[in-house]
Amino acid sequence: MFKETDIKKLPYNPFTLIGDEWMLICAGNEEKHNFMTAGWGGLGVLWNKNVATVYIRPTRYTLGFVENEPYFALCFFGKDKKVHKVGGNMSGRDVDKTKAAGLTPVFADGTVYFEEAEMVFICKKIYHSVLDNANFLDPETEGFYENDYHKIFVGEIVKALIKPGREI
Repeated sequence: MFKETDIKKLPYNPFTLIGDEWMLICAGNEEKHNFMTAGWGGLGVLWNKNVATVYIRPTRYTLGFVENEPYFALCFFGKDKKVHKVGGNMSGRDVDKTKAAGLTPVFADGTVYFEEAEMVFICKKIYHSVLDNANFLDPETEGFYENDYHKIFVGEIVKALIKPGREI
């Protein structure tokens, strides 16, 4: 069971949380939903709102879910990366990833997230764009792509949920 908390009081380092421990980007509804593992993203303040920025390649099945829904969720599982193997190595086109990962979906706040997560951010989409190769200033950065540029979504974090007594 989660409890809502003030995002400004969470004990985490965003660089460790996303870059080292990773997250799941989740979207959809009770009829159909999907998730993917992500190790790229950002947390901060934009337009006077607490926001999360996520990047999704056009080939990812999860992209359609995030595009078609007004909300998405970010689920954090701490240092346990078992669930991330399913989220990063399997496609929801081919397998029920929720079942394969042994996760319990929660449908609330306009999206899906998972009971097993340590922390969840519910995000309302407020902006999207596609990375443009013409704007890369560092040649090393462009090397991550072969015409499959990420779609960027900025979501206002409208709710932060944490498991009582759990450390992130």
